[in-house]
Amino acid sequence: MELLPIHEQLGNNEAFAAHPDCQDSLYMSIDFYKKVGFTTPWICYYASMNGQLVGAAAFKGKPVNGQIEIAYGTFPAFQQQGIGTAICRELVRVAQETDPSVRITARTLPEANYSTRILRKMALNSEEK
Repeated sequence: MELLPIHEQLGNNEAFAAHPDCQDSLYMSIDFYKKVGFTTPWICYYASMNGQLVGAAAFKGKPVNGQIEIAYGTFPAFQQQGIGTAICRELVRVAQETDPSVRITARTLPEANYSTRILRKMALNSEEK
């Protein structure tokens, strides 16, 4: 799994702009940067596996009060294959390598869904360490 940064300016994201699964989220990411700023590594990414874009990942801004929120998703053709978990794990790795003291959070719908399963797995893994 590799996280490929979404750059601040549209002109620096040509490969993403041409990908059908990226078009909406690319523009949303660039608009998001205008609101919260562009501070690496606390930015938006596309996830790549074996040379294919498989999903999206983001930090919802830079840490505030020692806490960072993550967001992630898998493109439709790659859902239910464990890729969401890999994307989440990679975001956690980046956050912990950058600032081991940061508390990582995520939000999801209250009812059970794929994301709640991923977050429960990640919480269990972090408690084991």
